[in-house]
Amino acid sequence: MFHKEGGKIILISTSLTVFIFLFSHKFLPDMIWLEKGIQVVTLILLVLVLQFFRNPKRTVAINDKHIIAPVDGKVVVIEEVFEEEYFKDKRMQVSIFMSPLNVHVTRYAANGKITFSKYHPGKYLVAWHPKASTENERTTVVIKTAEFGEILYRQIAGALARRIVNYAEEGMQVVQGEDAGFIKFGSRVDLFLPLGTKINVNLNDTAVGGKTIVASK
Repeated sequence: MFHKEGGKIILISTSLTVFIFLFSHKFLPDMIWLEKGIQVVTLILLVLVLQFFRNPKRTVAINDKHIIAPVDGKVVVIEEVFEEEYFKDKRMQVSIFMSPLNVHVTRYAANGKITFSKYHPGKYLVAWHPKASTENERTTVVIKTAEFGEILYRQIAGALARRIVNYAEEGMQVVQGEDAGFIKFGSRVDLFLPLGTKINVNLNDTAVGGKTIVASK
């Protein structure tokens, strides 16, 4: 199963692969090694595109007392920080870094109502750079939850990412684990939670979007 954001790219990549296979077969009949080499490289590139846009179906155990991982990836930050855009106070930040090999679907971390959603153009620093959260292209979304109050998540573009897709709109009621958007290529998502929230992950843990419980009551 593939994400809808990859539809156009998958179609173009598949068409190019078929064209290159046919072209190389017709015009390189006496250079089998070159023909096969080109075909293998092209097929590998197509497989990479397909795996990048994969969207595995996951059963989410919905629980208002849980904050689940919004994305797949590696936990790279767990620290108390000053969140300056929306809360303007101290929050607990948990950041998950996605490599190009991870599933890049963003999922809602909790049930609730979208109270804030804003896109920011910006730079394309590597996603693990300390200033990526405030200087890179990004979207900021706030969900008002029943158990945690307002929580914030931020989709951040990386050095390779050139498009962030955000489905959250102010006033929407969202369901934990449902599709919230997509980030193309390496990137990261920051979660900002109330101080005192119990964090259930550790640095360098591998998070699974829609499955891993990042925090709980």
